[in-house]
Amino acid sequence: MPLVNDLLIRACRRQEIPRPPVWIMRQAGRVLPAYRALRERVSFMTLLSTPDLAVEVTLQPIEALGVDAAIMFSDILIVPQAMGMDLEFVDGVGPRFANPIRSGADIAALGPVAPEAGG
Repeated sequence: MPLVNDLLIRACRRQEIPRPPVWIMRQAGRVLPAYRALRERVSFMTLLSTPDLAVEVTLQPIEALGVDAAIMFSDILIVPQAMGMDLEFVDGVGPRFANPIRSGADIAALGPVAPEAGG
């Protein structure tokens, strides 16, 4: 067996594999005690914006459940945040934007997403 589990990658490349790969979405990690313990110490936004913590949370279900891969821990709402929308995750409520889009002018005020610049 290779040092790195590349079963999912080989399947995506349509290469021959010994069995179907099993992977997990990050939401499944919420049931893990290690994830819940980490969330007691840091906010969801801190998890999203701290690479080492995002990696840790991504790897938790792989290590605990023995699956072949996991989807990188993040949230789709970081894209509008990167475009200038003020995003907050309220525990027990969910995501909230201080400046929701309600008009064409709100859309025009959005900035470009520039991943190479960290935003």
